[in-house]
Amino acid sequence: MTGPGGIRLIQSVGTGALEWLHAHRDGFGLEPDVDPETGFLDRFKPVGELAVICKVLFREGVSGSRHAALARQLIDHAWRDVLDGGRMLVRGQRIEPFSPIPFEVYLPFKELGYAQPELDRLIRVNHRLASWQAAELLPVRRLCLSAFERRYGLTPTVPEDEAAGRTWLARTPEPWTVVTRTGYDITHTVFHLTDWGENPAGLPPDIARYLDLWLPAWLDDWADLERWDLLGELLVVDACLPRPTLDAAAWEVFAAAQQPDGAMPAIGGMPEGDPEDVFDIVYHSTLVAAFASVLATSRAFTALVDGAPS
Repeated sequence: MTGPGGIRLIQSVGTGALEWLHAHRDGFGLEPDVDPETGFLDRFKPVGELAVICKVLFREGVSGSRHAALARQLIDHAWRDVLDGGRMLVRGQRIEPFSPIPFEVYLPFKELGYAQPELDRLIRVNHRLASWQAAELLPVRRLCLSAFERRYGLTPTVPEDEAAGRTWLARTPEPWTVVTRTGYDITHTVFHLTDWGENPAGLPPDIARYLDLWLPAWLDDWADLERWDLLGELLVVDACLPRPTLDAAAWEVFAAAQQPDGAMPAIGGMPEGDPEDVFDIVYHSTLVAAFASVLATSRAFTALVDGAPS
């Protein structure tokens, strides 16, 4: 998938996804009046995911000036209008003092140059408390927190290699036992081990070999099931590998599922109904499409350069 036609196809997915996200940016808004007990912090998740994807786009630098401008407008909107300059994250941290969610959402913004001093203070205070360290998290969530602590400049509560060793993927189980939930555990383990594709060498060799062997079959499986959200994440995993394949068949099926306006359905066809409900269903799969496109485009250009005659 490294020829000009293949690269154009991959790039077109990212173009459509980013333009849809920009056009629907108001959908990332919070619900400040919601009862804290019913999930005020849950609305932070889309904002944090948006920040991560924009950071990857800026880092890879392969999307062109228009895409960079759209991404900058998106991230500025999220920080200024959605998070109120980070003050909503402070509010969320005060509502649930030992939740890692505000910290996890804040980190990619901080890495992009945004800052909220009050939240920085709360994070450093909370990190010293036993309640932060005692939080009972699923293995992949613990790996996420350890990686984010390291990137922030904190000593990880659990060393990353120890946290990684507790994950499903580290045990390289029988590949036919993968189900939807396990699939997402696999993808996010790879994201955290490679710092969202920045460091493919962060994958331990045995995990890289396991993925080299079984990822093509998983791509086929989830394409056949029309699970576009998970297929997109697996395409990201491919681009995170030391030797990415940029599977042409999977990319062609994935691109064909994208809607004319750039939205990517999560499962099957595009849902219908209230625009806010539709946004909540497809925002993640559309973010994943942008993420997969940026990383795969970068890897394809690298392959072209490496293969060019000297």
